[in-house]
Amino acid sequence: MAAKPKTQKSTRVRRLAAIVFLIAVLPTIFFALRSYGSFRLLRSAYEAGAPMTSSVRAWMTLEYVAATFRAPEAALIAQLALPPQTDPDTSLKTLGDRAGVSPAEYMQRVQRVLAVLSPNVRSDRNNGNSGWLSAIGDQVLTALLVYGYPALGLTLLLGAIGLPLPDGVATTVAGSLASQGRIDWFWAATIVVTASLLGDVIGYGLGRLLSRKFLDRHGRWLGFTAARRARAQSLFDRWGLLTVFITRTFMSYLSSIASVLAGISHYRLPKFLGVALLGRLVWTAGYFGLGYGIGGDWEAATGFLTNLSVLLLLLVLLAAAGAVASGWRGAFT
Repeated sequence: MAAKPKTQKSTRVRRLAAIVFLIAVLPTIFFALRSYGSFRLLRSAYEAGAPMTSSVRAWMTLEYVAATFRAPEAALIAQLALPPQTDPDTSLKTLGDRAGVSPAEYMQRVQRVLAVLSPNVRSDRNNGNSGWLSAIGDQVLTALLVYGYPALGLTLLLGAIGLPLPDGVATTVAGSLASQGRIDWFWAATIVVTASLLGDVIGYGLGRLLSRKFLDRHGRWLGFTAARRARAQSLFDRWGLLTVFITRTFMSYLSSIASVLAGISHYRLPKFLGVALLGRLVWTAGYFGLGYGIGGDWEAATGFLTNLSVLLLLLVLLAAAGAVASGWRGAFT
């Protein structure tokens, strides 16, 4: 008789998860489209040599664009091949409709015109140390430039084990360097995945070999703090081995702790490796792809990063809700 209430509770939880999944579908699609749109504008701004024009939007009027990017209004109208009497309060979307092109295509046209008219929005694309590359830790960038692949692999390996190294930044830098032709993208991405996965295995092995008491006392050197351990343990209690995927993608700062806890909990190594590899592939595609896509113009990526962050959060929510609704969660416990 006691099993019936438990079954009813499980059914309610699965129904609630299904509702959450359905509710999250539309926002996920919305932010996926927004991420794609902002990425296109970011990329076209970079190609035009005017990274700051990635903030151009369809709602902006000609007058607003001219004032924001300090371009002469008359010259802007002329360069866009518009009649001289065009109302400056006309939006870019309206102008695109009149030209018979999509708003995105017209905004890219405006970006190219602004790159010519306004020197203030131009960038020196031949300077490999400009923009965000010069703003990050000089030691990481110097090591990547001087030592290349070995420095990248060591940074990712030690970061995955738990040392406080900027592994996400290093991967993004590698993507940027690959976009500039300074390293090979295939080998760089392969090294990122391999080194990260090896670090995950080492963390898993530490969890199998060392006692919890030892880790509680000395684990701070690997980022094994009480607060992080509590967060990761809470995820394991709720999602089981699916936590390994979550902490390699959206909550990557907990990845090393999750690896150790997976070892302590004696999860099967093949399962751990499979889930960890999938998570690392997604993580690498995100960070490396971001660096490759934005080149050296980090400041211009703000809108894209905002949309992408929300999209990743919604994808994690969809995955979690879908796992519960389908009863799939048991496969990770």
